[in-house]
This record gives sequence, C-alpha cells and structure tokens, in this order.
Amino acid sequence: MTSVNNTIAPVKVGLVGFGWWGKTIARQLGNSNLLKLTGVAEVSGEIRTQMADEASLQNVQIHDSVDSLINQADLEAVILCTPHLEHAAQIVKAAKRGLHVFCEKPLCLNLKDAEQAISICGENNLVLGIGHERRFEPEIVRLREMIAAGTLGEILQIEANFSQDKFFALPKNNWRLSNEFAPVGPLTATGIHLVDLSIAILGPCQELWARLATLGSDFENGDTLGIMMGFKSGANAMISAVLATPFEGRFAVYGSKGWVEIRDRTHPENPTGWDIKTVIRGQDPVTRFAPSSPTVLANLEAFALGIKGVKPYPVTSAEMLANVAALEAVMKSAKSKKLELVQGSTVTS
Repeated sequence: MTSVNNTIAPVKVGLVGFGWWGKTIARQLGNSNLLKLTGVAEVSGEIRTQMADEASLQNVQIHDSVDSLINQADLEAVILCTPHLEHAAQIVKAAKRGLHVFCEKPLCLNLKDAEQAISICGENNLVLGIGHERRFEPEIVRLREMIAAGTLGEILQIEANFSQDKFFALPKNNWRLSNEFAPVGPLTATGIHLVDLSIAILGPCQELWARLATLGSDFENGDTLGIMMGFKSGANAMISAVLATPFEGRFAVYGSKGWVEIRDRTHPENPTGWDIKTVIRGQDPVTRFAPSSPTVLANLEAFALGIKGVKPYPVTSAEMLANVAALEAVMKSAKSKKLELVQGSTVTS
C-alpha cells in the first residue's frame, strides 16, 4: 500500500451480484484501505441464505434488489457483477442516484448502450470503471512502457490466447452459457480481455473477422472462437478464446525490433505468476519469471483513486467505447461469417 492509501477515507461501495465473480470481488475488497464494502444486492434467495456464512460480509447490509442497494444511505459507488445484458440499465440507474460505477466486462453488448452509460456518468461527474484487470498486470504495464519507448520498434502484430474449461462446472441454466445473456461465449467470458489489450496498444479496431463454433461442449453460445482484428496502422491482432480446453493464457507482441511473450502459469482467478520471453534483435533472448500480483484489486483501487480525485482512472471512455464497438462487430461477424467494419462513436473521452 502506498502512503496516500492511508491518508484518505475509503470509498463506501455496494456490490451487485454475489455469484462466482462477486465472491471474488468481495474478498479482494477485504484487502483494501481504499474501498469498504458496505452493502450487497443478490436477487437469488438461495444465494442470500448461503451468504450468512461469508466472512467477507461481516457488518455488510444484504439487499434483495438493486433498487434497495442503491438507496442505502452511506453508499458512494457500486460494483456490478451481473449479467452483461443488465449492465446498461444498472449503470444508468446508479448514476441517476449519484453513484460512481465499476462494471465488470464487457461494459455493454452494443455501442448505443455503452454511449448512454458513459454519457450519463460524464454528465454527473461520476467515475466509470471497467473490469479489464489485465491492463494492471505488472508485466503488461512493463510491456506497454517498452512499446512507448520504441524498444520493440514498429508494432506489427499481436497474438493472444485466453482459454479455459471452468464453465464445465456451471449448471446448464447459468447465464454465462446463455446466447441471450452472454452471446459469443468465448468472447464475453475471456476473449474480451485480449480485445481490450489490443486496443490499448494499437488503438481502435477498424475491421475484423471472427469465427465461432461449438466443438468441445454443448454450450449454446459456443466454445471455440478465433478473431482477426485489423488496425489503422496496418497491424493485426490474432485472438483465440476457447471454453473447452485446459487453461492457457498468452499475450505476445511482435515489433520490427523485437518481441515479447507473456504467459500465465495459472488462471488469473488464482494467479501464480508469469513467464516472460523477450527477444531484441542483436541481443540474446531473455527468459524470466515474474511473481503474481493482485491485479483485480489494483483495478478497483485505481477506480477509488479516481473517485477521490487523486489521479484519473486509466481506462478512457474512448477505449471503453472502442472495446464495445469491437465486441459488437465480433458478434456480427460470427453470424455473417464475413469481414465486418467496426462502428465509430459519437462520444469522446
């Protein structure tokens, strides 16, 4: 913890949704001096019964609806761990109540909803955070610094993969396996992180092609996804996301002077560090290990520092919109089986 973390009052937050990821967020908040969990909304009566045994929920008010939570008197912000389809309406509702919002990825499922959500937060001087914690991995931060310094030269291509088989443990009626609530499952589950990192490095995507299949499961929203993204500079991002194979996480950036590959040793839910290989022309390749870091918490605390005015939240509105625009184009391409242009936006950061 930095010294500033001990000199400002923690942001009082409410959590919407206490499923798999909601539990993870609650436990992370217990390790923060910048955020204090004061309320949780969970619509499932069965889950609310189970919540009585959660150590992370001591002295936390439990609500059975979003409306009840956002009217809790001491609340300053909400964290949404809810189905993607509900995000836009929940952001608008919270913003009208004057609450800052941290939303799990993806922000929205279409650009129109994302523009509305971002606009209402901006109009009310509220911070909007997004669950793209991979930006906060120390090795991704280091990689972006190398790119900015020109160490890798002109960026030519990104190759990335985020695959897992955790969803086999979900009940068949879980919303994460639904075409309605989580269309193009490998994208909304994991691939969206890689789309976001590609945009962070290369800027907004101009056009893309995507192919979705169900090959290793019976998931109605697919289990195998490949995406080719094209950017203004001429660089590409080749992204793979699979929900029917054991975990692999890989992010590699190739430049005219060298390349860097970052590999996760385990799923980011329980990280155990990264293996990094760096190859610069004219130098010996370097392979090293980097220990794990609490990147989910780092993202949440960046949100808190934005609320307190210490420093701006580092993911811009323009980047959030570019991500949703790319997501929408992936969904369109998966259906059309054609190259699709990525929409522009009327909202600027």
